[in-house]
Amino acid sequence: MSQELMTDPVARGALAKATRRLVPLMAVCYFFAYLDRTNLSVAALTMNKDLGISPTAYGFGAGLLFIGYILLDAPSNLIMHRVGASRWMARIMIVWGIVAAACATIQGETSFYVLRFLLGVAEAGFFPGMILYLTYWFPAARRGTVTGLFMVAVPLSTAIGAPLGGLLLKLDGFGGMSGWRWLFIAEGLPSVVLGVVLFWLLPDRPANAKWLTGEELEWIDTTLAAENAATAERNPLSVRRALFHPRVIGLGLVYFALAFGLYGLGFWMPQIIKASLKITDDLDVTLLTAAPYAIGAVAMILWGRRCDRTGRSTRYTVVPLALGGAALTVSAFLTSAPWLGYAGLCACAIGVMAAFPCFWTLLPAFLSGAAVAGGIGVVNSIGNVSGFLGPYWVGWMTKLFGSSQWGLVTIGVVMIAGAALAGVLGKPRTA
Repeated sequence: MSQELMTDPVARGALAKATRRLVPLMAVCYFFAYLDRTNLSVAALTMNKDLGISPTAYGFGAGLLFIGYILLDAPSNLIMHRVGASRWMARIMIVWGIVAAACATIQGETSFYVLRFLLGVAEAGFFPGMILYLTYWFPAARRGTVTGLFMVAVPLSTAIGAPLGGLLLKLDGFGGMSGWRWLFIAEGLPSVVLGVVLFWLLPDRPANAKWLTGEELEWIDTTLAAENAATAERNPLSVRRALFHPRVIGLGLVYFALAFGLYGLGFWMPQIIKASLKITDDLDVTLLTAAPYAIGAVAMILWGRRCDRTGRSTRYTVVPLALGGAALTVSAFLTSAPWLGYAGLCACAIGVMAAFPCFWTLLPAFLSGAAVAGGIGVVNSIGNVSGFLGPYWVGWMTKLFGSSQWGLVTIGVVMIAGAALAGVLGKPRTA
């Protein structure tokens, strides 16, 4: 298949068009989805003090988003598989953009908790739906690359969003509002606009894409049908069986480790940098927060392409996840050398970013059709439990020990354990 993609002009044309027309749009949408989910980390630099929110309360509120999120992930994917991506994704984006902007009205812990939970409910299904959507267009040999291009929105949303948030904080007092309130408004409303745009620019399936030629459409349909048939023959699972299959649950636990690193670190990194490096200017803090994610964006794209070329999805998931976890664990003890500790934070963030596109090629190699739709939802739901536990755990450990050290150690150990489990699950293309 890899050779065909390189030499067949119809295949090259079909994939080039699909990549050019769909992936940038999807990445922009995910940029704002992730930004609206995590811009709390920048807002907290001033919001927590303004509202008297403790580290434990902040960690709990940051994680509450994921309670609403995980409850609806799998059902959302199954609905999208039936009704189509354009309407379903547009609905998700418009609602979450409204709720994200409404976070500017937070007055205390109760409203903080309520709005974070509602934001998770609103955003539920977006990411797993987009991962499923890629399987409608791209064969297995191309998915590591396009997943990396799509998910580059994650590091870019921090690399660009953190400094942007730092600038928005400087609007403090403008119009009689705090800078963190302007941050939520300015970064929430673009999602509403993008949601409207999706109605016209996101075709549900290749058959709905007017920009494909007849030959290109036939190649995509034939190629993906053959892959799905081969996968179904190896693993003839119904949706119900797929939802509870041990391999699906195992991959969910691996994703738990990935997301534990992503969110446990992401929601706390600005505050950790500010405290450990003793930096007073919030803009400088956000620039240092952005640096590892900018490098991670490059790593994500290059690592995903390399994964496709070798076909070794498991290995390319295990290595960055294990190295990132080890770097974070070691750096947590370098309290006397804070800049080395910062280097460990960077290595962890880069490792998590590199592992993501390779990880998301594992499940479609094992399931097909509606089963993969439900399976992706289950894996994402299990993984995002750590979106609640990670921020809360770091906040609780920080309050208990007076520093984030042991919270970071825990994140590193969980990531290493996840890498070990991914290795045990084996090579996905021979599952």
